[in-house]
Amino acid sequence: MFCDARRVDDAMVAKTTVCIIGGGAAGLTMALEFERRGIDAVVLESGGMSPDPHTMDLYRGENVGIPYHFGDNYRSRFLGGCSNCWGGWCRPMDAEDFGKRDWVPGSGWPFGIEELEPYYARSHQVLKLGPVNYEMDHWVSAIGRRDVRRMPLPSGEVQDSLSQFSLPVRFGKHYRRELKAARHVRVFLHANVTDIETEADGRAVKRVHVRTLTGKRMTVEARQFVLACGGIENARLLLACNKQHAAGLGNANGLVGRYFMEHPRLLLGKLTLREPWRRNKLYDIMFHYLNRAVKANGTHIAAQLTVAPAVQKRERMLNARIWFSSIFPGEGTAAADALKRMKFRLHGKIDPNHSLLRDLGILAREPLNAANFVAARQLRPVGFLKEMHFQMIKEAQFQMICEPAPDPDSRISLADSRDALGMPRVRVDWRLGDLVKHTFDRTVAIVGKEISDAGIADVTYDPPQLGRAWPEAIEGTWHHMGTTRMNDSPALGVVDPHCRMHGLGNMYVAGSSVFPTAGANFPTITLVALALRLSDHLAVQVAQPDAMAQAPAARAAEPAESGALVHARS
Repeated sequence: MFCDARRVDDAMVAKTTVCIIGGGAAGLTMALEFERRGIDAVVLESGGMSPDPHTMDLYRGENVGIPYHFGDNYRSRFLGGCSNCWGGWCRPMDAEDFGKRDWVPGSGWPFGIEELEPYYARSHQVLKLGPVNYEMDHWVSAIGRRDVRRMPLPSGEVQDSLSQFSLPVRFGKHYRRELKAARHVRVFLHANVTDIETEADGRAVKRVHVRTLTGKRMTVEARQFVLACGGIENARLLLACNKQHAAGLGNANGLVGRYFMEHPRLLLGKLTLREPWRRNKLYDIMFHYLNRAVKANGTHIAAQLTVAPAVQKRERMLNARIWFSSIFPGEGTAAADALKRMKFRLHGKIDPNHSLLRDLGILAREPLNAANFVAARQLRPVGFLKEMHFQMIKEAQFQMICEPAPDPDSRISLADSRDALGMPRVRVDWRLGDLVKHTFDRTVAIVGKEISDAGIADVTYDPPQLGRAWPEAIEGTWHHMGTTRMNDSPALGVVDPHCRMHGLGNMYVAGSSVFPTAGANFPTITLVALALRLSDHLAVQVAQPDAMAQAPAARAAEPAESGALVHARS
């Protein structure tokens, strides 16, 4: 059921078995699992059913690292969280992403991909994906089109991989009826957690304090608590809970907020496509997003290229994914940018620097650019129009996203300014080092050689990234990860392999903030898989009579492994 926190009795105390802070993909996945299991739960969602500027303002903060937009224009603070502005891309992480790599300091998960495989399968139902099948030949055969063909990659140095698209599932809309009818789950809207109170000895959470923007206050008491506010807000809230814990909750070892990761993205090089590859939609991101031509049996797919794991090891590089990005008429113009912002508005992402009136003016001044952009990317023209656009597509670029290397100096911290609730605003310091630049350079070189040798395209390369500053065109993909990383040791992680915070017996973290490494794939399916795994774990915990047992006394901090990046930097 839904409850409006702005209408509850002041100083209300809600009691439940599990309290979930955050109503995004991770939080609502868990809530739906608890409803099906008959476990009482409360979900605290900061926003309502739709975006509003006052709630979105709570996301704003300072950027002090690589130029990066992370505020209310790029996240959605209402029911469903960032699933409201998600593109729907889904692919499990690669098996190698879970392993320790000696050339990637801080790499390695506490378990391998086999631990998540059953939960990846369950995630397909949650995200409304197709069958658990990522075999390229299966899908190419099922689609059965001449313009959807698999590339020849004879050397073995380059591999292709496949992603599926969710609808995309907007959790707040797609599961609204189920949540409204829930008998065991209460979803409080407009409910902002401003403090997490622990027992006197600090080894268990006692209650959370909630405020609304209208001044109402309430508290929630539970046996188990789950923090599921996203990779930036999870860290911000823990750091701000410093009344009982001077450094912030769970931050005795100074790790909360560190290792902030985001997938950097660049357009690189120039490809002159040869026949018939200029018509092939399988690897071209301009044709990927829910395009009927790249669909079989109700499931939309997309293909990417990646450097083989053995080559990554030989070259001492990170993981990455690369696509073609065809250059259409109108691409890169002010009209194209205005149309993109208008599309974002439909998903609740408002750019405060560009008004709707200003964007309409741009479209009025550049009608031809706007028409070409829409025809090529949105309308998917048919007949002679489609053939005309295909004939114009002779050039493309590589679009590439790269795995970020774990870096303790890439971090989330608290700014001096405060929001409308009196909470410290966030400060984001996103950093990317030479290993990332090396990976961009080598991935483009290896993939470029492969497709050139295979007769797919002639490739012109940009100057290397290594040895120079990041270009202004670098951007993120709004995949916020790593700020409460998972590790067996409290000296190296904020949460343990079950996502329980070290030193707290009943406090867990859900979402991509627990990722120790990020891989080069889209995080939503993995964070949903982890949320399902955590739901199973908590279902066992709450069935035990000592479900609110305090954490064991903290172990002495273990020494960092040789060569590991540790948290002790200020």
